[in-house]
Order: sequence, then structure tokens, then C-alpha cells
Amino acid sequence: SMREIDQVILSSMDLKLSFDIILNHVLNQLKVDAASILIYDAFSNRLEYKYGKGFVSTEINKTSLRMFESLAGQAAYKRESIFVANLHDKSGSKMAPLTSLEDFKSYYATPLIIKGEVKGVLEFFNRSSLEPDEMWKDMANTLAYQTAITLDTFEMFTGLQKSNHELTLAYDQTIEGWSRALDLRDKETEGHTQRVTEKTTRLAASMGIGGKELTFIRWGALLHDIGKMGIPDNILLKPGALTEEEREIIKKHTVFAHQLLSPIKYLEKSLDIPYCHHEKWDGSGYPRGLKGEEIPISARIFAIVDVWDALTSDRPYREAWSNEKTKEYILSLSGIQFDPEILRKVSTDAPDFGS
Repeated sequence: SMREIDQVILSSMDLKLSFDIILNHVLNQLKVDAASILIYDAFSNRLEYKYGKGFVSTEINKTSLRMFESLAGQAAYKRESIFVANLHDKSGSKMAPLTSLEDFKSYYATPLIIKGEVKGVLEFFNRSSLEPDEMWKDMANTLAYQTAITLDTFEMFTGLQKSNHELTLAYDQTIEGWSRALDLRDKETEGHTQRVTEKTTRLAASMGIGGKELTFIRWGALLHDIGKMGIPDNILLKPGALTEEEREIIKKHTVFAHQLLSPIKYLEKSLDIPYCHHEKWDGSGYPRGLKGEEIPISARIFAIVDVWDALTSDRPYREAWSNEKTKEYILSLSGIQFDPEILRKVSTDAPDFGS
């Protein structure tokens, strides 16, 4: 019994399944008619019904007990097991309706304690007289301890999940803050980052990319121009045409992005877009001259969206192109600048190419 319960604790984070198996062993090993698990809520200082087995009515589901006002509460408060041979002697107690409906006679409760902390109470009910000997009590206490371990393991797991979620959220908010700072620096492209991030994420998802990989793509899109932090303002914000030398300096923003982000461990898998979004399918791009599928797929997806947004947005030196003109231009660069397969996917799933 202990081995089976241990295996469930180690292999499953399904609390209901774990409780179901534990209570099956309670009924089978201790030969009682019913059993319930009450969980202690420190905020309300109450014991709340969580799961039960062997009951013929739903009365047990209503169980919500304050400390001191119940047998289970006394077991939790005193941190010791309580045995009642005849529940009919407790006719004025909170348990009277349950005792009457279920015809229970004997009752045993033992606290769920682990690491010095009370997690709840394991209750045992029998419709005939119960005479627990030392071996029975030892088994009851062992099952209670296993129940406490199950609860503790589940709380640690859910706590870790919550911490991971909060950490990811903090990362996301930080990255969004960086991207907004970049937009504020260059008023001409304000809003560009948010638009291309949304469209890139949507396009990647339509191609079957999901989970953490999609999160990394989102972060990469948000940070695609982070390297421009290393470009002098007199070049980046120059109102007129750039010289050849200035264009070469601008091109270094992808290398600057790699230098800036690569030491940050959690952004390691988001580097592809900031570093490679100016690579071209035919190998004529920069900074490394990657060709075809040598270019990471996230960067190939983003490159299409980036050009689309740039051409369909107003700039001081030109008005925005129409969707149709932009689509025609981008398709003309299939196999030259852009991945032909991704272009086929985009033109099939999004007829206006910009949705």
C-alpha cells in the first residue's frame, strides 16, 4: 500500500487521483466504511472538506469547521488523534446531521502534519463499533502522513508553477519596457515594435509553433532593434540620406544586439531575431551572410513581417504603400530575400497579407 501511494506521489500532480488512491487504501486496509480529507485554510482558520469516499449522502461536502468547534478541529489544534467510540453521545455536535444521515457510530481523526505544519485532518467513519488497536492506529497515522506528503508535494509544485509564471511575466514586462524605450527614441517608427511582434507571433502560431518557443519568438520580436541602442543618434536619427559609411554603421546593430543579449541566459533562445532578421534567403544579407535554412526560422518569419510593416507605414520621406503594392513587392523577392515556403503560407492563409 505504501509503495503504491509513494509511486502516485512521485509520478502524478493530480491531487484528486492521489487522494482517491489513498482513501481506497484507507477503506481497504483499515476496514472502515468512509473516510474524508479536510484541508486547513490558515487564512480563514477553518478546516474545509476536500475529498471523501464511502459516503451515501452529500452532507460531508458542506463541512467547513472552525478550530475548537469540532472533533477534527481538536485533532488539528492538539496535533493528536481523536477517537470516539459512539458518535450518538455527541448529538449536539457539528457532526450530528452527518451522523444521522449516514448512520455512523464510530469516528477516528488524525492530523495531517509535515515539517511541523498542520495541513489538515484525515477522518475515518464506521457504521458499526470500531475498536482500533495499536497496529490499526499505526496504519492510520502512516496513511495520514502519506496524505500530508501528498498535500505538501502538490503545494510545492503549484507554488513553483506560480513562481515560474510570475518570473516569466516579470521578464515579459521588462522586455516590453525595453522595446517601448526604443520606440520613444525613434519617433518615426513608434508603434512598429508592437505591431510586428503581434503579427510575427500570430504567423508563427499559424505555422504550428507554440509553447516556450513562441514566447522566445515574441521576446525576440520585441527586441529586434535593441542593437540600435549602440548606434549614435546623429546617424540613427539623421533626417536625410545616409552615407555609405553610415549605412555600414547602422548594419552593426545586429552585432550589437548579439553582444548585448547573449550574456543574458533567459534570452539565449530569443537571440535569433535580433541577430539574424537582416539575413536574406540568397545569402546576400548581414551580418553573417547566412543562406536558406541556415537562417533560423523565427528570423525568416520576422523578416517578412518587418518589411511588410515598414512599407505599409507612413515615413517622413514617403507615404505608406497599399497592401496590394506591398504584397506584390514582397512576393517578387521570394527565394531572393524571403523564404518561399513561408511566403506561400502567408499568401494562402492571409489573402490581404497584412492581417
